[in-house]
Amino acid sequence: MTNEQIAQDLVAKFGEDKIYGIMENYGLLNVTTSVDTIVPLLHYLYQHPTFKFQFLTDLAGIHFPDAVGQEFGVIYHLHSLENNVRLIIKLYVPLESPKVPTITGLYATANWMEREAFDFYGIIFEGHPNLIRILNVEDMDYHPMRKEYPMEDATRQDKIDSLFGR
Repeated sequence: MTNEQIAQDLVAKFGEDKIYGIMENYGLLNVTTSVDTIVPLLHYLYQHPTFKFQFLTDLAGIHFPDAVGQEFGVIYHLHSLENNVRLIIKLYVPLESPKVPTITGLYATANWMEREAFDFYGIIFEGHPNLIRILNVEDMDYHPMRKEYPMEDATRQDKIDSLFGR
């Protein structure tokens, strides 16, 4: 089973408009899909008689504030333990509606991973059984990993150039 075979199979099953951005980085197949395709795609990969992507290695949120209409993304890292093949699937959602369907019904491990992406980025996983903050305090009214905040605290006094002879 090669990355090319997987990519061809996914495009044949779902179409080029639903499976795009196909590339290979360091031997890992990367594909991009849409919000409405992610759940059927993951079920297909999980139940496929040959591929058997039955292990969710990681799920992470990302934020690209300059990508209008695709500011937030979710990256799924899948692993076929039987074939020792990995696959990365990406999808993007707009800032105005950062909603993605949950995959906790397929991968139980997605529960905490989706909660973490919600906690840090504000991505809403629709249908999640308990979408609450997991690492930050519950009364936080912001999502700290969003690139909406300055990189450094402007009130810090220990980084003034004159203190370093500059």
